[in-house]
Amino acid sequence: MDDLGAGPAGELHAATASRPASATAILRIIGSGSSGAAAQAYGYYSDTMASRTVSLTGWGRIAPTRAELAEPATVAGAARLLEPPARQVIARGLGRSYNNAAQCDGGVVISTARLNRILDLDPATGLVSCEAGVSLEQLMVAGLPAGWFVPVSPGTRQVTVGGAIAADVHGKNHHVAGSFARHVRSADLVLPGGELRTLTAESDPGLFWATAGGMGLTGLIVRAVIQLKPVATSRVKVDTVRTADIDETMAVLERHDRDHGYTVAWSDSLARGARLGRSVVTSGDFASPGDLPAGQDPFAFRPGARLGAPPWMPPGLINRYSVALANEAYYRKAPRSRQGELQTIGTFFHPLDAIRNWNRVYGPGGFRQYQYVVPFGQEATVRRSYELVSRARAASFVTVLKRFGEGDPGLLSFPLPGWTLALDVPARTPGLDGLLASLDRLVVDAGGRVYLAKDSRVPAVTLAGMYPRLEEFRKLRAGIDPDGMLASDLSRRLEL
Repeated sequence: MDDLGAGPAGELHAATASRPASATAILRIIGSGSSGAAAQAYGYYSDTMASRTVSLTGWGRIAPTRAELAEPATVAGAARLLEPPARQVIARGLGRSYNNAAQCDGGVVISTARLNRILDLDPATGLVSCEAGVSLEQLMVAGLPAGWFVPVSPGTRQVTVGGAIAADVHGKNHHVAGSFARHVRSADLVLPGGELRTLTAESDPGLFWATAGGMGLTGLIVRAVIQLKPVATSRVKVDTVRTADIDETMAVLERHDRDHGYTVAWSDSLARGARLGRSVVTSGDFASPGDLPAGQDPFAFRPGARLGAPPWMPPGLINRYSVALANEAYYRKAPRSRQGELQTIGTFFHPLDAIRNWNRVYGPGGFRQYQYVVPFGQEATVRRSYELVSRARAASFVTVLKRFGEGDPGLLSFPLPGWTLALDVPARTPGLDGLLASLDRLVVDAGGRVYLAKDSRVPAVTLAGMYPRLEEFRKLRAGIDPDGMLASDLSRRLEL
């Protein structure tokens, strides 16, 4: 998940920003916590302002636009990009939003690729202070030797801390841990105009919870303090159940949520009739040292992709026929029931990270990801959405169903207690626009919403029915950014 765009700039960013920092190489810069002290600490580094015009896309590789790409090496350099007079700007991490949330057509995209230092990691408490361009993989490499893991991990570890806050990312443990922002103790934000402000949920709850899930539209996140999660090993003890249909899938997910910290279901999107919603449910918890074979390093962690997708793939490779075969093979390969299998972090949390630039397999047309959440009690809506996808023969191999717990108070944060379904579909799929519009109507009628980090086509008027605090967010934005300096292609379309 490290392709930042449609041109060579993406490759350059990937090489720069995803380089993990070893635990022994962590730079220790301990400030007082005030904005001034943080700025002085950052100011230690030289700031070479490199910029060029590039074409960028999101991870779905659709809707490319051109912008000036700036790569500040210090907070002071980043702040200057938000001082008037300035063109419209938006931040960009590792480009893992599936849509155009980190694009600004005709404006400036501020890359955090060079703001990627871990500043302090306390091995006793698991508190880590880092710059916004640090990836979750870097935090894993640095924290695991001392027994610390990221509190929330999405389906890839190639996400920056700044992006994780801006999208308020969630993982397989949302039912017990909530979203990423719940574990952020403070965040340093450069506001439009260049002011650097330190936010906490206690000191400035309004701006903090507008920034969490705010898709980079309240300012440039440059630093954060995060509480990591204690673990006894780097292995996950996994239970697997193969289900026959959607009813059994939801029943198993509900049961496993009570017994496991991490649960998720992969579903066969093309199954129909009595097999509709058949799935493979995997649930797990971090293993204890006694679960490991004798002599095994309890915190072994070897990140990195084993394979790489070629730069060019033929169009139409992912279609209803190839996905039907792949779905059948994956479903049949899974055991009917297996308990206690030891898996690596990569296998359990980030299987797609094993293939570098896996998004290329969809070919030059790219793909759209669609993710919704509907409240508990709307199980019929979930079932109906599976029926619509299956009837449309929408070729989604990465089809994921799971349950959310209590949501964060973020104004635009996505999760709410209920069921969430994610689909990856080739963008050129016949009838896709009509299918997704039908899903929109289902979701709105059920009191649900779509995920802004993945949406690439919901109309602004439809979004208003999904996010009840949208006007509150717009009002806050107008107060801190009256000139509309912060903007993305996503925000323009949705009138955020």
